Amino acid sequence: MLYTFLKYYVRLGMLLYCRKISVDRPGQTRLQGPLLIACNHPNSFLDAILLDILFEQPIHSLARGDAFVSPFVTRILKKLRILPVYRTSEGVENLSANYQTFDDCITLFRKNSIVLIFSEGLCENEWQLRPLKKGTARLALKAWEAGIPLKILPVGMNYSSFRRTGKNIFLHFGDCFGQEVLAPFQTEGSRNLGFNTRLRTELQSLVYDIPFGNEKKMKEKLVLPTSWIEKILLGPFAALGAVLHIPFYFPLRWFVESRFGKTVHYDSVMMAVLLFTYPLYLLLLTSVAYAVTGTPWALLLLLVLPALAWCYQRLKPQLDHTRSKLYRNDIVSR
Repeated sequence: MLYTFLKYYVRLGMLLYCRKISVDRPGQTRLQGPLLIACNHPNSFLDAILLDILFEQPIHSLARGDAFVSPFVTRILKKLRILPVYRTSEGVENLSANYQTFDDCITLFRKNSIVLIFSEGLCENEWQLRPLKKGTARLALKAWEAGIPLKILPVGMNYSSFRRTGKNIFLHFGDCFGQEVLAPFQTEGSRNLGFNTRLRTELQSLVYDIPFGNEKKMKEKLVLPTSWIEKILLGPFAALGAVLHIPFYFPLRWFVESRFGKTVHYDSVMMAVLLFTYPLYLLLLTSVAYAVTGTPWALLLLLVLPALAWCYQRLKPQLDHTRSKLYRNDIVSR
């Protein structure tokens, strides 16, 4: 119930948080399990959320184990179909729990479910494919050894920004492949290597390769044109939307940036906080307008304010400011 509610609520919220979510092969989102989605990992838990809201069938996601900080949080995450995967940095004593997670995945595959794994292992806010870990290959081989007709779906995610709302997101879906990829290989080591070679070849065609700071290539790949007609028609409404949302957005952005601004989780946390606080802001302004005017017409603000916010998102810059302090610090750190 919680998963289903959030799926449709977040799908609606993404209409405001993102300028455009572009899916090159929407038919792939209707695929049924047993299916293992093998994806790159540029933007923390927002990556999993996007696939959750796009796929018709529910998705079970593998997430870093240190998110499971308490029994209460663990129960919530499991209700959201999230399973833990531990790394050595999160405690060697926790690594044995990964065997249980993989067994749980095999059980899910037997039920024709879909599992999402981030094949790079770690998240980095960048526009390139990083080396693949062995987890995807091991999970696939374990399923095939159990006689499950598992298919692998490569997915590449590309963001126009990791710092701003109104971003463009480009999702590229590859072709599914199955156990036939192992035919030329005999040993376990060569099978893992052969699997990762095939998966990397697939993902390289789906993930943009843009050097950090290359504005020209970023504009070519990540910016969508805005027509002059759209600018003229939406301009006044966008300006009004910006003014009306300043009291809400800027304090919230400062709060999130002060705590997550230097981490790869900033964008995902910002999205989540906006998603659950924006309705409160709408109710507050609507209540004030109703108290001042005393007319039911004030209730229209519940529709007008999101529409004005949408107009602003359509016209605002789509890329990060490359001369900003945070952006320059990112370049230095790389």
